[in-house]
Amino acid sequence: MLPRFAPADATALPLHVVTPDTLEAVLNGLSAPARGWAQAQGFAAGPGAVLALPDATGAIAGAMVGLGTPAQRARGRFVVGGAASKLPAGTWRIEGIGGDDLAEAVLGWLLDSYRFDRYRKQDAARAELAAPEGIDAKQILALAEGEYLTRDLINTPAGDMGPAELETAARELAERHGAAIHVIVGDDLLTQNFPLIHAVGRASTRAPRLIDISWGSEGPSLTLVGKGVCFDTGGLDIKPPGSMGLMKKDMGGAATVLGLAHAIMATGQKLRLRVLIPAVENSIDGNAFRPQDILTSRKGLTVEINNTDAEGRLVLADALTLGSEGKPDLMISMATLTGAARVAVGPDLAPFYTDDDAHAAALSRSATQVRDPVWRMPFHAPYDALIEPGIADLDNAPGGGMAGSITAALFLRRFADAPYMHFDIYGWQPSAAPGRPRGGVGMGARALFAALPEMLGA
Repeated sequence: MLPRFAPADATALPLHVVTPDTLEAVLNGLSAPARGWAQAQGFAAGPGAVLALPDATGAIAGAMVGLGTPAQRARGRFVVGGAASKLPAGTWRIEGIGGDDLAEAVLGWLLDSYRFDRYRKQDAARAELAAPEGIDAKQILALAEGEYLTRDLINTPAGDMGPAELETAARELAERHGAAIHVIVGDDLLTQNFPLIHAVGRASTRAPRLIDISWGSEGPSLTLVGKGVCFDTGGLDIKPPGSMGLMKKDMGGAATVLGLAHAIMATGQKLRLRVLIPAVENSIDGNAFRPQDILTSRKGLTVEINNTDAEGRLVLADALTLGSEGKPDLMISMATLTGAARVAVGPDLAPFYTDDDAHAAALSRSATQVRDPVWRMPFHAPYDALIEPGIADLDNAPGGGMAGSITAALFLRRFADAPYMHFDIYGWQPSAAPGRPRGGVGMGARALFAALPEMLGA
């Protein structure tokens, strides 16, 4: 499915956005039947509360949605947009807010309307939104489409979303936007010097590959690198069942950069964009890479394998090296990389790493503006010693159980010879919230989209 606005000629019902402070004024502006009904129902404008309003015949004349108090609003996002799944079918227009609040409500509505319908028919009778004046409807629609793509890719079971299927999705996106795409598959990864990608994916019956998309001919250069581990058994260090259950989402970084790439291309940003996705399945077979193997990366750095379940940083290392060879103005990696990040900040925040204070500040400002929360983490140089095992240049899984997200980020930084930012995302909404049904979810993409012009000086 795709997000959409109602047809321009549709007759729209008003959705009044109400706070406890504005409730009386809004009630006074309603018809007598609607006002009496709202008072009888005890509507108090609590956050996310929705009440349909009748006309004199009992037909629906409109609705109200509560914003709550400022303190209540600070505890959630997309409160108005969450009305999309609560209102009766029909066309609606939002009244009572403007500016950034209106843009958030519109985007939230589209995101709340998402349904993953590949395997089960969903109810098509849903409330639709008329695109309001005063917002950039094209941009909001592009961001929503990108998020739908991300969610669809993550939500698809690994049996139907292996490296080849991820390549197909990338090809469809490239074709849609007139982008070039080149893919290196299987043993060609060895002959073209991507040994870590090959090592991680060689035990699977589904061939590993490196997906390389290029778009745009002018402006600053941006390279996005997304971890595309389509399923992660843990390899020979096999995961227990409780940890393997959500591993269809281990390609969430790839899904997120593809969604962001869509938004960039659909809105015609003046960028030279490159997207690199190492797509593999980390499986077990006689030729699987082993604990205490020492592998040589594309960059020439050797890596001691102390946990085959720390495979994401390996495939990203070769992709980051390739990305660096193109000397981009900025390179960003996104990956569902460590459980440590999830433990540190939970599923709602996108932790990121950068050495550039100006980039961090721009991203944090944009994240607040577009309601896509992020949190800066440190490239803490004293921890570099933890990833240096002595027998090889690097250790892919240092022991001790401390600072796991930081040491993973430091590992990746060794392969990023360009201005660099890294996201260690979760990529999953564990329980439904306004604008975010349970399941796969993009993290950090909207904040990046809004911040990129400042970060790149575009």
